[in-house]
Amino acid sequence: MKALREFVDKQKPHFEKGGRFEKLHSTFEAFETFLFVPNTVTHSGAHIRDAIDMKRTMIIVVLALIPPLLFGIWNVGYQHFLSNGMAPDFWPMVGFGLLKVLPVIVVSYVTGLAIEFAFAQSRGHEVNEGFLVSGMLIPLVMPPDVPLWMVAVATAFAVVIGKEVFGGTGMNILNPALTARAFLFFAYPSEMSGDKVWIAEKADAYTGATPLGHLLVLDADKLPSDWSMFLGTIPGSIGETSTIAILLGAIVLIATGVGSFRIMASVVTGGLVMGLLFNLWGANAYMDIPAYQHLIMGGFAFGTVYMATDPVSASQTNRGKLYYGFLIGFIAVLIRVFNPAYPEGMMLAILLMNVFAPLIDHYVIQSNVKKRLKRAKAVAA
Repeated sequence: MKALREFVDKQKPHFEKGGRFEKLHSTFEAFETFLFVPNTVTHSGAHIRDAIDMKRTMIIVVLALIPPLLFGIWNVGYQHFLSNGMAPDFWPMVGFGLLKVLPVIVVSYVTGLAIEFAFAQSRGHEVNEGFLVSGMLIPLVMPPDVPLWMVAVATAFAVVIGKEVFGGTGMNILNPALTARAFLFFAYPSEMSGDKVWIAEKADAYTGATPLGHLLVLDADKLPSDWSMFLGTIPGSIGETSTIAILLGAIVLIATGVGSFRIMASVVTGGLVMGLLFNLWGANAYMDIPAYQHLIMGGFAFGTVYMATDPVSASQTNRGKLYYGFLIGFIAVLIRVFNPAYPEGMMLAILLMNVFAPLIDHYVIQSNVKKRLKRAKAVAA
């Protein structure tokens, strides 16, 4: 490691002002801080100093994404061979899934990072770390059979329109990965809905419908078992099917303090409350299913753990996080039931609440200010 540090220090002058590659300073800085903790310190103002920087925070989120990623790779292969009536060993399933998933990840990172580096160079800014997470999230919310060119277009749209136009990482009001998913959902609906896209190279006679797809046609009798949906051995987006794998990621995020437990718990509460209310109504198949099943179908669990907790686009105040999360779960189930054309209501619910998160925080802060003023007046009196 010392030799690597010396090599980087030797190359550094070439990328600083006056060096041969000064225009690539942002690129060099990105690689240097990826390898080593920055050696710069603040010189003015009050700052909270911590042992972890933004890149390390993003790496923790990527590590938390590994369980659903690994399960998704296996499940892509499993669903493929299942649809063809075959029962191969574990490794052939993993091999097939890897061949399908790895290109999606590569396209996502190459496209997104190229745009991030281009914007950083043009602005003379440092390369932001946010895409370390977005580059992994985007593939995990995609169907396994999504065309690679669509992944590239959606990633470019998410980075440019969803983030860079607002000023880059930390300034965006929408979750970039969900922005990519929403773009594909509305621009290319045939590639993001129906039965054909959820199983890679499936047999023609195999439907490949997801649990939400069965409910869409009011065919609740064909729903997989609760255990299958909880384990994740069902058709769906690459990283969204296994609730168990997602819970492992949630433990990592909560234990490290990177993910907000308040948001996760309130999203689940909101989903259960809305589901229970619909159980009392019971007008269609969506309303009749047990409330807890909403938590293990579609992208509810994945969105709860990885999307709703995005520290940039979520509410920042502690009480605001509770309102924000509850409304996400509440609205997600509401959209599923009342508008079956958009069965994946979690995506739309999170994007909607991303927009309202600053307003929620504003009213929470104003409420606290009013309480303190009343308290001060009471003490003075």
